[in-house]
Amino acid sequence: MKKTGLLCAVMLLSGAAWAQVTVSEGYVRATPPMGPNTAAFMQLENGGDQERILVAVSSPAAEKVELHSVQEQDGVMQMRPVDGIPVPAGGKVSLQPGGLHIMLLGVKQPLAEEDEVTLELHWDNGDTEQLTLPVRDIRAQMQYGHGHQH
Repeated sequence: MKKTGLLCAVMLLSGAAWAQVTVSEGYVRATPPMGPNTAAFMQLENGGDQERILVAVSSPAAEKVELHSVQEQDGVMQMRPVDGIPVPAGGKVSLQPGGLHIMLLGVKQPLAEEDEVTLELHWDNGDTEQLTLPVRDIRAQMQYGHGHQH
């Protein structure tokens, strides 16, 4: 994890993924004090003519990475792992707090503003994408009324 302060994600895409799914507005939430887990959020846009499914994500920054959704069950919001996140042909999917997102479990070291996290996205067609996302401290944003809770 470098501290270069990038404001945008750097993407290295392989194969047909370049022409199909693009990633924008990506970031990883800073870890809370003593917190071993965090989440990544982004916009996925499929410019292709076939649905693509994000089936897995990996990262050297965490012991385990899972795809999650947040659903209401008996009046309580609960996070649940999902097997994949479909991105419809010609459509967009938002990975955001309170909805679909990527969980980084067992983060190997605390993540703070200006750090970067590398993620590798794995698609159903075998393509992979490597992203380097900036870390944002949403607690600071929330103090000024610009944040979202997870």
